[in-house]
Amino acid sequence: MTEIALIGNPNSGKTTLFNLLTGSNQRVGNWPGVTVERKSGTVKKQADVLVQDLPGIYSMSPYTPEEKVARDYLLSQHADSILNVVDSTNLERNLYLTTQLIETGIPVTLALNMADVLKHQGKSISVDKLSYQLGVPVVLTSATQGTGVTKALAKAKQTTKASVDEVVMPTYDDKLEAALSQIIEVLGNSVPERSQRFYAIKLFERDPLIQEEVNLSAFQRSDIDEIIAITEEIFTEDAESIVINERYAFIERVCQMAMSQKGAFQLTLSDKIDKVVTNRVLALPIFGLVMFLVYYLSIQTVGTMGTDWVNDVLFGEYIPNAANQFLEALKVAPWLQSLIVDGIIAGVGTVLGFLPQIFVLFVCLGILEDIGYMSRIAFVMDRIFRRFGLSGKSFIPMLISTGCGVPGIMSSRTIENERDRRITIMTATFMPCSAKLSIIALIAGAFFPHNPLVAPSTYFLGMVAIVLSGIALKKTSFLGGYASPFVMELPNYHLPKAIAVLRYAFSKVVSFTKRAGTVIFSLTILIWFTSSYNFSLQAVETDQSILASLGRSLAWLFTPLGFGNWKATVAAITGLAAKETVVATFGILYHNPDATETSKALWHSLQADYTALAAYSFMTFNLLCAPCFAAMGAIKREMNDLRWTLAAIGFQTGLAYVVSMVIYQFGLVLFYGKPVTAWTVVALALVLVMTYFVVRKPKQKETVISLDTLGLVNE
Repeated sequence: MTEIALIGNPNSGKTTLFNLLTGSNQRVGNWPGVTVERKSGTVKKQADVLVQDLPGIYSMSPYTPEEKVARDYLLSQHADSILNVVDSTNLERNLYLTTQLIETGIPVTLALNMADVLKHQGKSISVDKLSYQLGVPVVLTSATQGTGVTKALAKAKQTTKASVDEVVMPTYDDKLEAALSQIIEVLGNSVPERSQRFYAIKLFERDPLIQEEVNLSAFQRSDIDEIIAITEEIFTEDAESIVINERYAFIERVCQMAMSQKGAFQLTLSDKIDKVVTNRVLALPIFGLVMFLVYYLSIQTVGTMGTDWVNDVLFGEYIPNAANQFLEALKVAPWLQSLIVDGIIAGVGTVLGFLPQIFVLFVCLGILEDIGYMSRIAFVMDRIFRRFGLSGKSFIPMLISTGCGVPGIMSSRTIENERDRRITIMTATFMPCSAKLSIIALIAGAFFPHNPLVAPSTYFLGMVAIVLSGIALKKTSFLGGYASPFVMELPNYHLPKAIAVLRYAFSKVVSFTKRAGTVIFSLTILIWFTSSYNFSLQAVETDQSILASLGRSLAWLFTPLGFGNWKATVAAITGLAAKETVVATFGILYHNPDATETSKALWHSLQADYTALAAYSFMTFNLLCAPCFAAMGAIKREMNDLRWTLAAIGFQTGLAYVVSMVIYQFGLVLFYGKPVTAWTVVALALVLVMTYFVVRKPKQKETVISLDTLGLVNE
């Protein structure tokens, strides 16, 4: 079987190309980090060709886990050929990786992707000149339109038999070439002949991983160190800077010969849009407006129309009535009929009622992702996060967590700094996920039906919790330190693809439905049983049940938060298994078989037991507290340490408790005119303590190197 490695910069269209070649359903994203681990697939109608989809990376230097995965695979010599996907609209930036791939000695084929966008920009690249300069086959492709893909694959298959002598290497300054030749002589048979130049350059750069990997004698190491020292003295620069400068000098010569300069300095439509969307002053207000519209459409208007019908008509009349008639006709025992109608249908039905809102929400988010707006938000948030000691890369897991906390936590692997990664894992689930959306929709609909700001406020509450938590945690001695660097490619804006957006939204709906049909189904049966029987296993009223007894024993814990009611206590606790269960629990505990499309029985039941302030406090607690069991498992896997896992869960739950208490106690005084109580004083004291942890000076002071002189400051 022929094995082809597919590799390229993030947002170069590599994953789309992989989908075209293999028919894979892998999701395509517009930000770095979607493909954390390499994936593989056989080419459609060519079962003898295996394509390895490697992570999107910028270089073969070991700065990120993705780069290490890609480099380890390529140096393992398993690949027969490399298909390097290059964004033709950013040729100079993308060719930096290409030069390193060529130096591995594995035959490379260049797929100049986004040829349609390049043409639209009025630019052109001479394939023949570029191929001549680099010494590799070059093919123009457009993954979105499917052009040139078959030809690129055919070229990659043809180059697998190329010998080491036939591979043309990039050439640099004569003085550097002389040094590399001497290092290759010193290496001898210590490294594979095919990759001698790659190892020579990496050893010249003093790459720590390569130095550990290559088994060299003390004499060889001494000779190489002497060669490097002499070369550094000649260039009057450090070894790594010498290689970087020479690479870019070579790339500049290649681009000058291959690219048409017509319109090279004209602003594209994407550039013009970015002048507004990423503007220092306008970026955040625009982001706030966008998120308001997203939640307004999904929670207040379009999504609500569908949810009202599903809740009040489908699961309020049709299904319960049909189930009752069917079960009565079969003469089913009353207890079993109650289980099916009052337990399963009431619980699962209440959760499934929110599917229309979830679908509309993820259609909106899918559009924003597909057009390229989400990557701009990560760029904008880097400016804010960096002020607080975090990288914009921390925002990417948080953004993914709006769909589900599990992949959001897992995507923290893209963060190089271990301390930043831990902070991100501890805070990413503060963002409302699709499961929490049902809680938001229930509270907003029941208590704030005419206030379109309540649902979006949960999104911004999560962001504020993340930012302030990040500041406080970054100032601790065990999580402090430098922020990891943030580098990402901003893709050009393009019209959203309806199929991709709908597939994305449907995948979220299916995932939500599967949970409703498994975890929630099981829990609703348990909740029905414990709410229908007492400890003597006698059928009783709900307020005399096992669940009521357990709830009352713990309800006092939530009294300062405004919802010291046993039903709300039980709902909050069951939410630890799955957040959707919160609504399912209410659906069972407040079940009303006479609900119609106009009565909104569950809403009325909630309104009778809680105030709007208590409901908002309840919603806040469930949004910020420890996530579901699945997300807790992801935290355990990523932390790889039980103590850190418990610390993360404890921090999330503790913060949720404190924030909910502050909201409720201050709200009583400010909005309800209640007198100041001991709990008000406690809430004020907690605010002062949290403020101290945010504004205090870091435990350890570190010398900060200014990036201004290097031109690396986020403009």
